Amino acid sequence: MALILAIESSCDDTSAAVLENDCVLSNMIAGQKVHEMYGGVVPELASRAHQENIVPVVDAALRSAGVKTTDLDAIAFTGGPGLLGSLLVGVSFAKSMAWALGCPMMAVNHLEAHVLAHFLQQPGQRKEVPAFPYLCLLVSGGHTQILKVCGPFQFETLGTTIDDAAGETIDKAAKIMGLPYPGGPVIDRLAKTGNPKAFRLAKPRIPDLNYSFSGLKTSFLYLVRDHLAENPDFIAENQADLCACIQQAVIDTLLDKLIKAAEQHRIKDIAIGGGVSANSLLRSRIEACGREYGWRTFLPPFSYTTDNAAMVGMAGYFKWLQKDFCPLDTVPYTRQGR
Repeated sequence: MALILAIESSCDDTSAAVLENDCVLSNMIAGQKVHEMYGGVVPELASRAHQENIVPVVDAALRSAGVKTTDLDAIAFTGGPGLLGSLLVGVSFAKSMAWALGCPMMAVNHLEAHVLAHFLQQPGQRKEVPAFPYLCLLVSGGHTQILKVCGPFQFETLGTTIDDAAGETIDKAAKIMGLPYPGGPVIDRLAKTGNPKAFRLAKPRIPDLNYSFSGLKTSFLYLVRDHLAENPDFIAENQADLCACIQQAVIDTLLDKLIKAAEQHRIKDIAIGGGVSANSLLRSRIEACGREYGWRTFLPPFSYTTDNAAMVGMAGYFKWLQKDFCPLDTVPYTRQGR
């Protein structure tokens, strides 16, 4: 048995979790409302907020799990990618605590943690998990990839965005319409009452399994700009339809390539992960594809779609099993494929 404390601080959420093997005993998250007035995450403010939150969040996770620091067998932390200042807070705290307790550490890749979140279990119940190899559509504000997952840390990138990410496109559309930050959940809510066929948007035509969203983002910008020139109230009068159209275009693009990937590689276990996996249309369309194509679909619980330490702990547990520990001089990294 392994008791693992996990720490996540890659962006603007400070999170700590305690896992007993693959079972989540606690998962605490402290958000940062300070960024709302700026319409996006301000790195310097994020790192300062992490410094304020890290101790109480870790303490709350330990208390909720009924675990003392001396009970811990290892500490897992997000090593990257992410914002350097934010990562430094979590990494420094984890290293200091591991050194004081004399326990090993596991540095976890943030994106791999999202992919492996599907293996998390809850006390007293066991759920189905994907069978290797499976496909994972990893989609967030900063990343959009189709991954073939052959093992806990055996990933093959089948397709990736060549420019903007899907989540970034949705957030940009929200900003164009003057919607509050974060824009993704607002667009998801408003789109439920809109007509996704009200306006035509240019859809990308990229070869193979790669994605491109820059053209779609530009198409939406020009659509709104041209209509505003004729009608200053265009956004207010068509808000729900605009949200439905941009959301539909993004989801159509995502699923088109995912379906092709599943057919080409003859894989029936399909999972999604990352912040955009909380989108209600994407979740319902994935389930519909599952029924149509005979997939076993795996959707993460909403608590594991955003940045959280439980998924870091899951990846850390796989590293624990492999004795893949990191030294105290480990440093964080900001980019994937460092």
